[in-house]
Amino acid sequence: MMLHSAPFDTTETVLRAAPIGICITDAGGYFEMVNPACCDFYGYREEELLGQHFTLVVPKADRAQMNALHERFIAGDDDMEDTQECEVLGKEGQPRSILAKAACIQDGHGETKKVTFMVDISERKAMEQRLEYLAHHDELTGLLNRRAGLGLLEEEIQRSRRYDAPLCVASCDLDHFKRINDQHGHAVGDQVLSESAELMKETMRRHDHVIRLGGEEFLLLLPGVRQHESSQAVERLRERLATTPITDARIHLTLSAGIAQLENDEQADALLERADRALYGAKHEGRNRVQGTTASRPTSPCTKVCRIDEHTDRCRGCGRTLDEIARWGGMSEQEREAVWQRLEAATFPAR
Repeated sequence: MMLHSAPFDTTETVLRAAPIGICITDAGGYFEMVNPACCDFYGYREEELLGQHFTLVVPKADRAQMNALHERFIAGDDDMEDTQECEVLGKEGQPRSILAKAACIQDGHGETKKVTFMVDISERKAMEQRLEYLAHHDELTGLLNRRAGLGLLEEEIQRSRRYDAPLCVASCDLDHFKRINDQHGHAVGDQVLSESAELMKETMRRHDHVIRLGGEEFLLLLPGVRQHESSQAVERLRERLATTPITDARIHLTLSAGIAQLENDEQADALLERADRALYGAKHEGRNRVQGTTASRPTSPCTKVCRIDEHTDRCRGCGRTLDEIARWGGMSEQEREAVWQRLEAATFPAR
């Protein structure tokens, strides 16, 4: 049923006193009435809005669509428009969000008008967007968080197999980060993490991914490159961190990293485990270095033992280094330490 407006006596008084924005447009979409709440919301004076087309407060990209919706509503059979969320613009171009509902009315001359009721939901929308952002990003650094990062890794693994393209990951730690918190305080520590994350994003390629796993632990995803090229890229990052003073305290950081390249049919957790193992090796050898991994199932001409050349610290048969032998096949930390304690021994079990 079409609503009929009463003469503008008490009706106009009610409209102007309403705490929500109310405006009336003619069939062509031009403002005929705007109440004070509407003017305050958009930042215009009443005389600046009257006679203007309602798309004045609509983003340019949406104007054609919103005007078409207005025309269909005026010409249609529905007297009430569904409540909808709309993005609008204030006088200074600031984006705002409203919840709007409209109704068709007729004035005393039988002319069809559209009255729109609007509620400001900008704060609610901003909070929703903030929560959505925090669900996928680390609040301190702005990087992808662990959950989103591991999900992205699964996507990159699928993409790697679909297009038969290499994929590498780098597990990274900022060395001795606890000392920074102890010596400078947690506020400086947070600033170090934030500036380090920004430096990582600047240094890596545009299509690489930098993820904060937690604390001073980071994960890099490097699609499209093999381990050798990934090692070079992460080495550039390590060098830049080591030579760039961080924060006003001029703190010099070093980084340890372990790199692994995705193998056939390898799952994400196995890939990360190999990168973590390489990271452990980098730390064990003194930190501030980048270390790669060997294949998870390598082949070796040594069927029983590796014979170590005491001058080169490599196996005479397969040519692997002591460190590669120690890490080969997923040796435990205890086994690895035992190998290093046997540096003067002549043979090592082949795996």
